[in-house]
Amino acid sequence: MSRPVGNRSRRAAYALTSVGVASAFAVTSLPAAYATPSATAVISEVYGGGGNSGATLTRDFVELGNAGSAAYDLAGYSVQYLPGAPSASSLWQVTTLSGAVAPGGRFLVAEAAGTGGSTALPTADATGSVAMSATSGTVALVSGTTALTCRTAADCAADSRIVDLVGYGSALVREGSGPASGSSNTAAVARGAALGDSDDNAADLTAGTPSPVNSAGQTPGSGDGGDGGDGSSDPTTPGAVRVHDIQGTTRLSPLAGQTVSRVPGVVTGVRASGSKGYWIQDPTADADPRTSEGVFVYTGSATPTVAVGDSVLVDGKVSEYYPSSTSQSVTELTAPTTTVLSGGDALPAAVALNAADVPDAYIPTAGGGSIESLALEPGVYAQDFYEAAEGMRVAFSDARVVGASDAYGELWVTVKPDEDATPRGGTLYSSYDRPNTGRLEVMSLDSASAFPSADVGDELSGTTTGPLDYSTYGGYNVQATRLGTLVDNGLKQEVTRRQKGHELAVATYNVENLDALDAQEKIDRLAHGVAVNLNSPDVVALEEIQDDNGATDDGTVTSEATLKRFTDAIRAAGGPRYRWRYIAPTDDQDGGEPGGNIRQVFLFNPERVSFADRAGGDAVTATGVVKTRKGARLTASPGRIDPASDAWDNSRKPLVGEFVFHGETVFVIANHFTSKGGDQPLHGRYQPPSRSSETQRQAQAAEVNSFVKSLLAADKNARTVVLGDLNDYEFSRTVTTLTDGKVLKPLISTLPAAERYTYVYDGNSQTLDHILTSPAVTHYDYDVVHINAEFADQASDHDPQVVRIDVSRCRKD
Repeated sequence: MSRPVGNRSRRAAYALTSVGVASAFAVTSLPAAYATPSATAVISEVYGGGGNSGATLTRDFVELGNAGSAAYDLAGYSVQYLPGAPSASSLWQVTTLSGAVAPGGRFLVAEAAGTGGSTALPTADATGSVAMSATSGTVALVSGTTALTCRTAADCAADSRIVDLVGYGSALVREGSGPASGSSNTAAVARGAALGDSDDNAADLTAGTPSPVNSAGQTPGSGDGGDGGDGSSDPTTPGAVRVHDIQGTTRLSPLAGQTVSRVPGVVTGVRASGSKGYWIQDPTADADPRTSEGVFVYTGSATPTVAVGDSVLVDGKVSEYYPSSTSQSVTELTAPTTTVLSGGDALPAAVALNAADVPDAYIPTAGGGSIESLALEPGVYAQDFYEAAEGMRVAFSDARVVGASDAYGELWVTVKPDEDATPRGGTLYSSYDRPNTGRLEVMSLDSASAFPSADVGDELSGTTTGPLDYSTYGGYNVQATRLGTLVDNGLKQEVTRRQKGHELAVATYNVENLDALDAQEKIDRLAHGVAVNLNSPDVVALEEIQDDNGATDDGTVTSEATLKRFTDAIRAAGGPRYRWRYIAPTDDQDGGEPGGNIRQVFLFNPERVSFADRAGGDAVTATGVVKTRKGARLTASPGRIDPASDAWDNSRKPLVGEFVFHGETVFVIANHFTSKGGDQPLHGRYQPPSRSSETQRQAQAAEVNSFVKSLLAADKNARTVVLGDLNDYEFSRTVTTLTDGKVLKPLISTLPAAERYTYVYDGNSQTLDHILTSPAVTHYDYDVVHINAEFADQASDHDPQVVRIDVSRCRKD
């Protein structure tokens, strides 16, 4: 099912004492859980013809019997079904059980209903939705709720979880000499009254008229056919399934695909827009920390009619909703029917989110595969801790904002104030193995109040409380029913110093799809960043300059109008009258926003630096390097680095320019490497996540590295600045490839470790933009100028940076 963008996750659990006749019996310790002849619990009857042509009964069933002298506890057990001729892709379908089988008694498990038949089963003790074959299949009674994986008789015989197994018809998986025979639309296979079990299905079970009996001793016609699973038809009595049964001990529900009845809980949050629904939580938790006690009830397009504090019973289908193809799933109840028992009930206590309780390890790994089947370890991994609380009320107090508020009413906090803190209040992403476990996204369910506009370093003071959800965009998040009070800690935009007369200032700035149709406010703010915050550098490499009509796809490739408006605004803000150089791309060949024809551009102040114009560069022609008596020289300036290379497919090509400052030549290479689109998320179900986009960036880095080597081969003292939005981290293989042979030095690495960031994503302060210099650049002053990424009110999502080079003191040997 589809979901509106920006809406997130669900999950839950419930722990009540078992309801029904089982509570009247003392429960013995369980026998060994393997399919040896049993003197206690067995599968007593199997029928898969319910609702089929000619059938009298309307649905399939499995009946259990107990030949022992004490009640047989079924808590944590399941009945599972496998097709008679399983293929490599066949899966066991699971129906979870609870309650007990009385000594000498029966226990009825109702399965899928057909369209035929006229007689309902007696009230079932448990209910599933498995559509069993009438003629051939295998049913197992299993100690556990995780789906079996065996598909042969030998493999299943070796699985110690199987208590009893019945193969019927032509089933390949069976006990003994062969399967029980004679099953059909009108015939079940059943044991005799003594429930004898010799571990030979063909000998132990015979075909006959279906005769289901439930734990109350009712037969068809004597019960009401209800499916509550507790022996009761009272619509105000909780059914047998609790939320923790739905959630289970892994990321996937053991009841996925099944219909459950009268699941009890207290409403803890209501979402009346977007992905509508509400969360319920069982106030009486079970003893297993892996099982959540909360679950999201998805109401589709219908606005929920319940209120926080309502005590409810919910009928619905258990589903796993995947927000994206690589995300984890959200366990939820769909197509619900809700019975409100009371209102104004006390809410369950919230799970505390803090540095002491959230583990430091991030997430388990599965060699790049899915972690969904792994048992949760909430005491070991932070993402398991959050998953084990998915759908439950959680709370944190006095949390620092590490990701500014956005246009969707979202911000990020950390519940670990000392985790990789930056000087300005963020959380630093410094390596792949330190993804920062304290980060959480926060949204609000209070549509009547404005969402706060928070910057990095601000604080949500007091307590924030609400259900824990999950989304493609950021992973686990708090859907706040109570939001802490915003404390403004006064984060200010930085202003770098002006370069001195002998310093060449070279900057890079991603101006986020700037074009001539943009509002003047955006252009003015970006211009202020250049003229004031960057203090008018001599050369500015701009990324994401679009053509003159932006996303209009009509063949326009020039950016003259865009650059005229932008440089006019810089001048109006007190900056110099910049000139510009660029190479117009071939229409629709450089990626970016469709129709936008994105490119890099050089701005330069002709009062301080000159540009060495050398004709010959265009969208498809590579510039080269020649060695002259005075050193290296470009064959075309401006020019592109090997635009025909596969490395630049559907991506921006580097722009190379030759500048002269105080008589000295400086080569500048402006870059905008391919984006991270297509990479799997940190929080996704595939671990470790695949970073497939790195392959192209590494190829691009190799192209630029080769070009720099050609410059240094022509002149080992060539002063070269490589800069731009590389879309990768300082610790990535992209940067390692770019610097191969020590031909370039990443200046971000010269800053104190806590200051190495230019961008904030999902609450992680990280480096995507870079300036690198060749070995001859020996005297410089480098600065990342924080004016955007940490602020709710942004002109761009990137921070610019600048290097001031004392060209006269650079190496000459």
